[in-house]
Amino acid sequence: MAKEFSRTLRVAEQIRRELAQLIQQEVKDPRVGMVTVTAVDISPDMSHAKVHVTLLDDDHEIDECIKVLNSASAFLRRALGKRMQLRVVPTLRFHYDASVEHGTALSALIDSAVASDHKNREQDDDGAS
Repeated sequence: MAKEFSRTLRVAEQIRRELAQLIQQEVKDPRVGMVTVTAVDISPDMSHAKVHVTLLDDDHEIDECIKVLNSASAFLRRALGKRMQLRVVPTLRFHYDASVEHGTALSALIDSAVASDHKNREQDDDGAS
């Protein structure tokens, strides 16, 4: 049985924090906008890491940004190796995480349903009086 806070989870969280700083400070490509690293999934042998990112601005193309990040993965891996003391630094693969967009859309739907329900109750109260 795995521990509650396994080593892979701790390493993944540290990689997430370090990559967020590295992308912000070291990646100078203008095709990469405001990127947030939302999660990192590491294989059990810690040789591969799937990095989930979200774009915060709509000015940049998602596919282009992911392509640039994947091409910069060797540079980021090397910089990560300098910052962290790991025997093996995992290879990085960047993927777009659409959960923020889905969450925003669901929140908007919920807000509109609540507003509609509130409006219907006000109309029912006015008609009952």
